[in-house]
Amino acid sequence: MNNRENISRQALELFSKKGYDAVGVQEIIDAAGIAKPTLYHYFGSKEGLLKTVLKEYFDKLYPAVETAAVYNGDIKNTLQKITAALVGFAKNNKDFYRMQLSMWFAPAESASNKAVTEQNTKIFNLIENVFEQASKDHGNMKGRQALYAATFLGIINTHIGMYFNGYVKPDEKFIQTVLHQFMHGIFS
Repeated sequence: MNNRENISRQALELFSKKGYDAVGVQEIIDAAGIAKPTLYHYFGSKEGLLKTVLKEYFDKLYPAVETAAVYNGDIKNTLQKITAALVGFAKNNKDFYRMQLSMWFAPAESASNKAVTEQNTKIFNLIENVFEQASKDHGNMKGRQALYAATFLGIINTHIGMYFNGYVKPDEKFIQTVLHQFMHGIFS
């Protein structure tokens, strides 16, 4: 592993465990076993490091959700694919997913929230677009696309958080339960 990868990996682990704001540059360089100028050479700043880590992982997550979010006239099937993509990614990238969730709910003016908002908005827009397309088949969805997308993403992320904290096991039944709980309300 080269210095850049090592710094990135150590930062992700620390940000995930302690939160972005609680981790200082000194702690990152100590964990990576490098000098400050090396971190600044590769990333420019702690915030630059954060943005790099976010981009690296969202560049993997976004295509998975984008592929899953192709609406084929079957909203349940499309939402199941999106749920599976998000849950699968979270299972395989626990430190990252936990970190970005905590940042998403950080104060709006914080550097961490600002850094993650752009990336999360792209995911949200994919899901909102699914509901926009589905509203042509399901009239009760018209005008509610953003609300449905927020609720759907919220229930998935809540369940992922429950998995991270040991309350549930993310298997196929888990995905079906999440989807069922959401679907129960949108067709009323």
